[in-house]
Amino acid sequence: MRILITGADGQLGRDLRDCLVGVVPVGGRRCALLGPEGPRPGLGHEVLATDIDTMRVDDRDAVLHTFLSFRPQLVLHGGALTAVDLCETEVDLAYAVNAAGTRNVAEAAELVDAHVVYVSTDYVFDGTGSRPHREWDETHPASVYGASKLAGERECRPGSTIVRTSWVSGAHGANMVVTALRLAAQEGELRFVDDQHGSPTFTADLAPVIVTLGLDRRPGVFHVTNSGTTTWWGFVRAVLAEAGGDPERVKPITTAELDPARYPAPRPANSVLDNMALRLAGLPALPTWQDALARLVPALRVQRATA
Repeated sequence: MRILITGADGQLGRDLRDCLVGVVPVGGRRCALLGPEGPRPGLGHEVLATDIDTMRVDDRDAVLHTFLSFRPQLVLHGGALTAVDLCETEVDLAYAVNAAGTRNVAEAAELVDAHVVYVSTDYVFDGTGSRPHREWDETHPASVYGASKLAGERECRPGSTIVRTSWVSGAHGANMVVTALRLAAQEGELRFVDDQHGSPTFTADLAPVIVTLGLDRRPGVFHVTNSGTTTWWGFVRAVLAEAGGDPERVKPITTAELDPARYPAPRPANSVLDNMALRLAGLPALPTWQDALARLVPALRVQRATA
């Protein structure tokens, strides 16, 4: 199958590329959704990895040219402006990439009859509810980022796959695990909020599910996160403990106590996503976030040691 990836140089994109060439992503494991050995090169996938330097999704002509030249059968659309706070001030840019860019991808995919998997976010919800968000719940984004990603969902053609995820970390790029490990090497107390709840999700586990949903051409919205919930305070404590540090250094605070306030964009208090559609489809749940963290931290330490 000819498969095109957008955002292929990002932390999720890198792991999608590995999955499609038969490599288990860094910090990953064999995924039951893909069989005992994961995807194999023998499946014959031809992968075109694109990013901002090779195909800007907000450039309609570039998107149409690339699609008509490569003629993909499956598109894994992870390319996005994910800088949540930047989106608050660069509103046109956020919509150009996340909404109009997805319109361009959807149009081009329809021309070549390609199935699209669009990667979306927990930020399409405002996080005011008390229970995990289901795929069929009403959306109500509170930030420009969330609104622009929801606009991207609405640009997807009927029959597309939409994968919402949350609190993403991986072996490539910046994320909370990398930040926590860097801070752990410094002296002093660490303060993290304990009133924002979510399900940390790891790209090594997320990528195989996205690939599987795409290869199966499963339509509709799927929430895909690692199992279990925590807060940012609890998550950073777990990172330090996994790295052999002292989790007691991490002190809980409320979002209101952040000084200075560091969030131009509002963060959902409840980012927990119920993976109901996966469950109802009979597909296995992802491993717990603690299991995934236990795989990622050693992998990151090895990366640092060999860099």
